[in-house]
Amino acid sequence: MTFKIYTLGCKVNTYESTVMEELLEKAGYTKSETPNICIINTCTVTNTADNKSAKLIRRLKREFPNAIIVATGCLVQNKGTDLESLGIDIAIGNKNKSKIVSYIEEYKNKMIIDVSSLDNEPFECMKLNNFNLTRAYIKIEDGCNNYCSYCIIPYVRGNVRSKPHDEVISETKNLIKTGHREIVLTGIHTGHYQDGEYDFSDLLTDLVKIQGLERLRISSIEITELNDKFLDVLKNSEILVDHMHIPLQSGSNRILKLMNRKYDKEYFIEKIEKIRKIRPNISITTDVITGFPGETEELYEETMETIKKIKFSKLHVFPYSNRKGTVADKMPNQISNEIKKERVKKLLELSKKLEIEYMNKFINKEVIFLPEVIKDNHVIGHTGNYLLVKTDKVPLNETIKIKLTDVNYPYINGVFIDESIHI
Repeated sequence: MTFKIYTLGCKVNTYESTVMEELLEKAGYTKSETPNICIINTCTVTNTADNKSAKLIRRLKREFPNAIIVATGCLVQNKGTDLESLGIDIAIGNKNKSKIVSYIEEYKNKMIIDVSSLDNEPFECMKLNNFNLTRAYIKIEDGCNNYCSYCIIPYVRGNVRSKPHDEVISETKNLIKTGHREIVLTGIHTGHYQDGEYDFSDLLTDLVKIQGLERLRISSIEITELNDKFLDVLKNSEILVDHMHIPLQSGSNRILKLMNRKYDKEYFIEKIEKIRKIRPNISITTDVITGFPGETEELYEETMETIKKIKFSKLHVFPYSNRKGTVADKMPNQISNEIKKERVKKLLELSKKLEIEYMNKFINKEVIFLPEVIKDNHVIGHTGNYLLVKTDKVPLNETIKIKLTDVNYPYINGVFIDESIHI
């Protein structure tokens, strides 16, 4: 039997899809572009994500009419039996993805549905043996307790729960043995990791000591989790990379309060200043939602000014998306799609400007570069501070020293240096 997995959404989904892929291959299934089994790992973070997931399921049903259609993930957890009209054969929510093989073997032309409550669920331990990339993700946490007023994710991912730290360390060591040079820690609320009294900073402290690990990256972390203990790790280990993704969401205190975020802009700015005292050249990227209910033009401009003051190196911009079942869905003063579209456009223009400004700081600098893929006869990869580098052919999966020469947005060009090093 052959299969193909289609992944939408976040890095947690990417990790879980890769685990399912390993489980299927171990059971004797083979990857194929003409599969007998189509597995769609869905996303429901916005209405657009819902539509993309449903559209993909319908397309695969048409393209492979005789295939078993398996849908799993957040859309399934959110919609459950409402998805029967899409012609799904097996529906698995955000629990029991690791039982994918059993469900496929159990299927006998009658729909299987496993969408159970995630209330007070323990962490579903998944272990990845090989990510097939220079960079590997490790899911260390699931769920979220923040309940931001715009977000459906706590309802479809459940309560915060974490992977035992000894299993995280073991998985990291194994991935290093299989050739991975960079590990990315990921979760729904990664920085909220807690294994008894052992917290996220304790985990970072232990991971950076592992022999052979060249880079440790955090997929995303909330500003409220950057306590003094974390900042000590950032100060004392170069293994933790010069890049952090810290969601801002809005630069207006009024909107932050309506969003039920746990900080104001002054707190955010103060923390960023502390980080930059430790790492002056660090790349700090962020998420911004615009068009939130009640966001007047004045409050939108306040967000623009806050972003300029912080000087992020890149923005991930999202128009506010109404999600049924969230607090914000019932708020007054909803913003029109036309205004959202215009605000997104301006924020993206600002993002490009900030990104190029950050890139230009590194022209004529020598940096360590980790090549990842070959594209159009060039090698593409990232520096520790997440500059997207393009250079001539060099060995993949080796740590190379290059000199950055000029910005060719979205890339920064670099040239191979003879005395390059393999660490």
